[in-house]
Amino acid sequence: MDYRSPASVKEAVDLLASHAGAAHVLAGGTDLLVKLRAGFVAPDLVVDVKAIPQLRGIAADARGFRIGAATSCAEIGENAALEAAWPGVVEALQLIGSTQIQGRATLGGNLCNASPAADGVPALLALGAEIELLSRAGQRTLPLSDFILGPRQIALRPDEIAAALLIPKPKGAAHSSFVKLGARKYLVISIVMAAGYLDVVGSRIAEARIAVGSCSPVAQRLPALEATLKGEVAISNLARLVKPEHLAPLQPIDDVRASADYRAEAALVVLRRLLAELAV
Repeated sequence: MDYRSPASVKEAVDLLASHAGAAHVLAGGTDLLVKLRAGFVAPDLVVDVKAIPQLRGIAADARGFRIGAATSCAEIGENAALEAAWPGVVEALQLIGSTQIQGRATLGGNLCNASPAADGVPALLALGAEIELLSRAGQRTLPLSDFILGPRQIALRPDEIAAALLIPKPKGAAHSSFVKLGARKYLVISIVMAAGYLDVVGSRIAEARIAVGSCSPVAQRLPALEATLKGEVAISNLARLVKPEHLAPLQPIDDVRASADYRAEAALVVLRRLLAELAV
């Protein structure tokens, strides 16, 4: 296995294109190194993109935030402007692993690993985030909902790299939050997690987006609950509105962390906690 650390996006995509699907991108390495050691992947070439300036940093403009895919979770968690606009994203990334892991792990890596329990995914789904992809052929942008296809499955071509996450600017009085349930508070894989966004006009909800993770092959939005929330007074007891039928898009499973029945019941509790936070 060969290892390269390109200094530019052009050099990186040229390396990927020349290895015809036999290369693997490394951003932070917190997932890839585990897979390499376990023999789950065996690429001919590892392309380390961590040092490419274009893939790092957080920038804000009139459209919203652009977060480089190789930006560490720690750096995102310390960004005051992002936390003020979208606290749900910061909350989610601050619960990924330990402080040391957050210093290495990247947002792009968290998404490209495509784990059903990836903490960053529900928060970004709730915000309508998009992912920017680069290759020799140019640039394309996909909604995050179209990028993550299933467990460990993403719509990334062999010659592409994930360049950035694009989060739109908040509308008016926007509220966002993230709630995670695990066997303990820190250093744990989620049993259930939920993220939400409310656009509040006056005192009423003009738009709602609610997403749940760790309860399906891919994190899912809950359209029926979103429709129920629309038009409600944002300072009322929103938690009372969550019903079991709102969880129809979810497909919880039995695994070592929890049973499917427990996950379904826990999802109701987590969603009610989330809405209680969003109503504040």
